[in-house]
Amino acid sequence: MSVSINTNRPAPIPLQNLANDKRDQVQNKADAALGVVSAEPAVYSTAQKQRAEFSSLSAVKTSLDRASSITDVALAAGQQVGDILNQMREKAVGAADDSTSPTSRAAFDGEYQALLQSISQLSASAKFDGVSMLNGTLTSNLNVVGSADGEASISLTPQDLTVGGSVINLAGTALTGTTRETGAVLAAVDRAIVNVSSALAELDAQSKQIEKHGALVTKLENVLDTGIGKLVDGDIAKESARLQALQVRQQLGPQALSIANSQPELILQLFRGGA
Repeated sequence: MSVSINTNRPAPIPLQNLANDKRDQVQNKADAALGVVSAEPAVYSTAQKQRAEFSSLSAVKTSLDRASSITDVALAAGQQVGDILNQMREKAVGAADDSTSPTSRAAFDGEYQALLQSISQLSASAKFDGVSMLNGTLTSNLNVVGSADGEASISLTPQDLTVGGSVINLAGTALTGTTRETGAVLAAVDRAIVNVSSALAELDAQSKQIEKHGALVTKLENVLDTGIGKLVDGDIAKESARLQALQVRQQLGPQALSIANSQPELILQLFRGGA
C-alpha cells in the first residue's frame, strides 16, 4: 500500500499570476519605451511645451521647403532667360553691322522677336504653388516664417523678368531700324544681361540662406526630439533587462516551490525503507 502526503500544489498559482502582472507592465514599457511621468508633472509639462515647439518647427520646415522650391523654379527660369538674352545679343550684333542688308536685318529681327516672346513665356510660367518671383505680380518681398514662435522670417525679393520690367526693359524693341537704332537695341540687351545676372545672384543668395536655415531647423528638430525623449522616454535597455529578470523569476518560482514541497517525499522514503 502506498502512502503519500499532499503537497501544496495551488501555491505556485498566485506567484505565477503576480509575475505575469509585473511582466505585462514591464513588457508595455519595453514595447513603448515610455517612462512613467505622472509622478513628475513639472517634467511632463516641460515635455509638452517642447512637443508643441517641435510641431511648430515642422510647420516652419514645410514653409522653408516651399520657399526653397519657389526660388529653385525662379533660378531655373532666370538662367534660361539669361541664355536667351545672349542669343538676342547675337542677333542684335548681326543686325547692327553696316553691311547687313534690310532683308537679313528683317530675318534677324524675326528671330529676335521670337526670343523676346520666349522670355515673356518663361517669366509668366515660372510658378510654384501659384507663386512666381519673376512675372511682376509680387510688388513686395515674400516673407517666409523662420522660427517656431513666428517672430523670425526670411525675405525673398521678387525679380521682374518680363520684357517690359525694370530688369530687362526690352518691350517694343526691334532690329529693323537704322544701324544707329539697332546699336541702341544692342546696348539695351547688354544692360539687360547685366541686370539679369545681378537678379539671379540675389535669388541664389536668398536660396542658399533658406537652405542653411532649413538645415538649422532640422538640427533643432533633432535636438528637441532627443530632449523630449530624455524627459519622458523610458530606458529601453533597462526595461528589457527587467523583463528578462522577471521572466527568469517566473520560471524559477514554481520550481522552487516544487523543491520545497518535495521534502515530505523524503519522509515517505524513510517509511518505505523501514517497511
